[in-house]
Amino acid sequence: MERDPICHMEVSEKTALTIEYDGRTFYFCSEGCLDKFMTERSRKSLKTSYDLIIIGGGPAGLTAAVYAATLKTDAFLLARDLGGQAIDSTKIENYMGYDFITGPELVERFQYQLIHSHYMDHLMSDVEKIEPLEGGFHITTGELKKYFAKTLIITTGMTRRKLKIPGEEEYQRKGIFYGSLQDFSFVQGEDVAVIGGGNSALQVVENLHGIAKNIHIISDLKLTGDPAIIARINTFSNVQKYEEYKIIEFSGQDTLASIIIRKKAEEKTIRLPVKGAFIAIGLQPNSALVSHLLKLNEKGEIMIQPDCSTSHPGLFAAGDVTDAYGKRIIIASGEGAKAAMAARQYILNLRKNKFKEKANEY
Repeated sequence: MERDPICHMEVSEKTALTIEYDGRTFYFCSEGCLDKFMTERSRKSLKTSYDLIIIGGGPAGLTAAVYAATLKTDAFLLARDLGGQAIDSTKIENYMGYDFITGPELVERFQYQLIHSHYMDHLMSDVEKIEPLEGGFHITTGELKKYFAKTLIITTGMTRRKLKIPGEEEYQRKGIFYGSLQDFSFVQGEDVAVIGGGNSALQVVENLHGIAKNIHIISDLKLTGDPAIIARINTFSNVQKYEEYKIIEFSGQDTLASIIIRKKAEEKTIRLPVKGAFIAIGLQPNSALVSHLLKLNEKGEIMIQPDCSTSHPGLFAAGDVTDAYGKRIIIASGEGAKAAMAARQYILNLRKNKFKEKANEY
């Protein structure tokens, strides 16, 4: 794999666009990034100011980017990666246009629209700081580069919650995982634990069925997933349920070897020998980046109006990081489109107001 010098996206040597420049071969994700590379070399400058910057590359951010591009908005996408939580979804049912599609397949289609059908300037990078200033915002990336935008759309999504118990950090990637498909190969033919009682945990159990030897599903409450999924899991002969149990400790040598659990309100503990533990206990919103600028609810979600505007002028938000009803990919995508339209209208209103101010001076 090579890395696009403009957007820092990993690209395959076989599919990437290439040019020879100054004695080197450069690889690009798209015609857009190649053109930008050549333009910047001729100008010897990097564009750092935009009308709109979208932060986050999940379904909400990617949809907002595509809509902003179709609306001819001067926009820029900043994201750590493309796909967000959707990349881990193994089964997406009834997304409009598809009876069934996997998360990686859907994200691949989103990405194609962004970099080929409706190209937008984009950069794979963390955002470390957002500062409000007159007329917009300053954004500082992990490379300490600064960008300016008149308006922002925050689509930073959510991250998986952790148990915060002994051994969890020690055995990260050494037996403790958070549900990614690529991790399943580490536990083929082994005993495993799945921690959590909601749909995400039950989906992990379904995916592990046929891969792992025995599966222990552990939840501090009764299973809360969809009855249809619970009914399917009840038919699996290699699944043992531990409802209303607490996780006490993960233990092992170089890798995870066992998990200690305890029935709630009881003293007796049980040690379960396992080679892997998949933690799926819910998500928390990634709102810390803007928590100093706008209102959050008690869950830490960004509070938005019907047009995706927030309590801070010029700052919009969409997707799972907000208090919008329903944490679903199709809802996040719709909210992203709405936010792009609302942000464009905000920019147009700024221009109108500026024009009126100038007119009043004469």
